[in-house]
Amino acid sequence: MEYEVVVGLETHAELATVSKLFCGCSTKFGSEPNTQVCPVCLGMPGVLPVMNKKAFEYALKAAIALNCKIREYTNFDRKSYYYPDLPKNYQISQNYHNLGVDGSMDICVHDRVNRIRIHNVHLEEEAGKLIHPEEAGADYSLVDFNRAGVPLLEIVSYPDMRNVDEVESYMQTLRKILLYTEVSDCKMQEGSLRFEASISLRKKGSEKLGNRVEIKNLNSMKSVLKAIEYETKRQADSLDRGETIDRETRLWDEVNEKSARMRSKEEAQDYRYFPEPDLLPVVIDAKWLDEVKVTIPELPLARKQRFMEVFKLSDYDTSLLIEEKILADFFEGCIKIVDRPKAFCNWITNDLLREVNDRKLDIHHLPIRPKQLAALVEIIEKGTISSTIAKEVFSEMIQTGKDPQAIIEEKKLAQISDEGFIEAVIVKVISGNPAVIEDYKKGKKNALTFLVGQVMKETKGKANPKMVNELVQKKIDA
Repeated sequence: MEYEVVVGLETHAELATVSKLFCGCSTKFGSEPNTQVCPVCLGMPGVLPVMNKKAFEYALKAAIALNCKIREYTNFDRKSYYYPDLPKNYQISQNYHNLGVDGSMDICVHDRVNRIRIHNVHLEEEAGKLIHPEEAGADYSLVDFNRAGVPLLEIVSYPDMRNVDEVESYMQTLRKILLYTEVSDCKMQEGSLRFEASISLRKKGSEKLGNRVEIKNLNSMKSVLKAIEYETKRQADSLDRGETIDRETRLWDEVNEKSARMRSKEEAQDYRYFPEPDLLPVVIDAKWLDEVKVTIPELPLARKQRFMEVFKLSDYDTSLLIEEKILADFFEGCIKIVDRPKAFCNWITNDLLREVNDRKLDIHHLPIRPKQLAALVEIIEKGTISSTIAKEVFSEMIQTGKDPQAIIEEKKLAQISDEGFIEAVIVKVISGNPAVIEDYKKGKKNALTFLVGQVMKETKGKANPKMVNELVQKKIDA
């Protein structure tokens, strides 16, 4: 393609506070419509907002994690516009004095680290939610103000991304940072993380940016990527026909997977920003900044690199471990008890994740603790149970939350290492499979594997595998 794609993203993340930005109403998701409202978030005459300090600190924490320059002086502004889900007819936001500016975030694409610049990070209040009836011919919409006033973090990137792989990595990396810092739950299905994409094309080799098109109504990361692919082709086709790309805002049609014109930039209204008269400016001194900085944990990319260097794990394994902070924390909790990084990595990325998915468990409320998995690994290494039985024990641990030793004793799963007992079983298996013995003597070595498997089957997987192998070999070679 003779064009280069240029993409920037605006990210909106609802902050994980229990109350709204300027009042004490709950932010709990899923409550009955219009039950979490008060005169302040409904914009009644004469009410005054009071800033939620925790929300401000969460926004500050995110700005620091994104390497922004933190402004010592910041304040709020009124962004005036009318929309049915905006009860005040204005939104309290930050325009003139953003909380953080000139930040950056490193992303990894195809084993290459790219740096995406962050233009600004600012804090604002969320709007309500319009509910459109699905029945044909409906000529009305309903409005739920429960969301109005929820603290919202906006993160604006520079147009530094050039393909969908970079965009996907940016979204995933940003999501992980917000989760690691615990400032947002990032549940896209609940609307607490949303993206808007600005897309333009230019001739390859050109430094001049083309007219950008903003895409709204993107409800998932998958939608963002599809919208960029569609919009790239649409703009390229228009340029090939000699047409000019209009600066406009378009809506993404999820069903038909295409964008449709919403409004041009020439039609965009003047928000008439002016300083919010009912809120004082906020001054961030060095002491407050330092107090917030110490709450920021090791971030995903740095943690991944450390896991690879210190624990000698592969890029693939570490990518799985750091995907969720709870998994990385669980892994490190195990390592502190027993130094077996590869073993714990395998149990977590294979067995634990499989059990979580199969049982549809909440990964943030795991039914076992690191010390229980550490105990299981020690039991395996002592030869008390085989690796096959260990998987059965682990599944029971997930289901009941019991310690592995208790399960082994209750179900009598301890490994059999009684040589006399195992020899008796081997004699029985050999006498019952004369044809297999003949195959072995003719050089078919897989016959040995079959016999070992039969012995393990007879003992219900409890026999010591190493002892079984040695004794079977000894018997048939005698």
